[in-house]
Amino acid sequence: MKAAVIHGPGMVTCDTVPDPVIKDHRDIILKVTATAICGSDLHIYSGGIPQPRPMVLGHEFMGIVEETGKSITKLKKGDRVVVPFPIACGNCFFCSHGYPSNCEHSNPDHYGPEGGILKEKGGALFGYTDLYGGYDGGQAQYVRVPYADVGPRLVPDNLSDEQVLFLTDIFPTGYTGVDWGEVKGGETVAIFGAGPVGIMAAKAAWLRGAGRVLIVDTLQYRLDMARKAANAETILWDDNDGRNAIETIRAYTEGRGADVCIEAVGFEPERTVLDRAKAVVNFEKGSSKVLEACMSAVRRNGIVPVLGVYPVTYDNFPVGQFFDKGLTLRGGQAPAHRYIDTLLTYVKEGKVTLDDIITHRLPLTSVSDGYSMFKKKEDNCVKVVLDPWSE
Repeated sequence: MKAAVIHGPGMVTCDTVPDPVIKDHRDIILKVTATAICGSDLHIYSGGIPQPRPMVLGHEFMGIVEETGKSITKLKKGDRVVVPFPIACGNCFFCSHGYPSNCEHSNPDHYGPEGGILKEKGGALFGYTDLYGGYDGGQAQYVRVPYADVGPRLVPDNLSDEQVLFLTDIFPTGYTGVDWGEVKGGETVAIFGAGPVGIMAAKAAWLRGAGRVLIVDTLQYRLDMARKAANAETILWDDNDGRNAIETIRAYTEGRGADVCIEAVGFEPERTVLDRAKAVVNFEKGSSKVLEACMSAVRRNGIVPVLGVYPVTYDNFPVGQFFDKGLTLRGGQAPAHRYIDTLLTYVKEGKVTLDDIITHRLPLTSVSDGYSMFKKKEDNCVKVVLDPWSE
């Protein structure tokens, strides 16, 4: 089969690899009909999260059941499903308590209570390095889906692939930030990052009754998309530390700051030479400056949900500000299984549109171009969807 394989930083190619096979009686084999490149895939592509061996990438995918293991009871060959990105057993302590991304059974080689990129991890993710389970991902023509009675959800025939594809990750992740932010109605929600997750967070904020939704980004074309697709007010981050954006948010909120500031960028924002030098000196990967800007822009006793990836520790983290302002920080991989049924209902009822952020549709054979364009933010790229079967 054809599949997108990472061979090292900046090297993703469409290769011919062996078809996946059933390895456990709880597996299915899925024929992938649509898949996408996620912003977090770029952390592997850049080398920020290491992957030493070739691996099939991709955790945003859906398709048609091709084969089922003998214990599968909820699915049959020919069913059309969308698959949440964490791999979860459904039965362990964390799965039973609604935290499938911390599944105790899906990542046995690297699981543990400590946490951190080079220490013990949580549960497994599709196509997201050996640290997160080593499972091949869905940027391929076929993919093995473990614990398939737990994750995949049936898709109504009247909905297209593109209408539901982002239920895999970016919409549940955006919604997670709003839920962690305890948005109940009337709040001002500021979102740092106008990429796919940030825009989905804005859509989710409106669904939860936010009174005002602001999005901050360094690129005007992404802000234009946020305004068009999510009806958000936009703020351009036009300096190094985000002070102008922070002061604008305060000006919009009588000096207090936003009720909720959602971090949707992660550890690899745009950085100056000085930022990069500091990271080298402190043995850091990337920068925490966007998270720190969120902590400044949120009001006292506000909430900062962290959706962007932060794999390591950072020097001079503002714990004093966290304490003095009485902030609540929430972060981690989104518990997509918890929200996917509710979010699918929103799509079915026409309460939210997800496919309006797609800017590029490419065959899987052009995956190298897709990764390069998305990473470099060329051609006003916001979201790339890949067709595994077209040429």
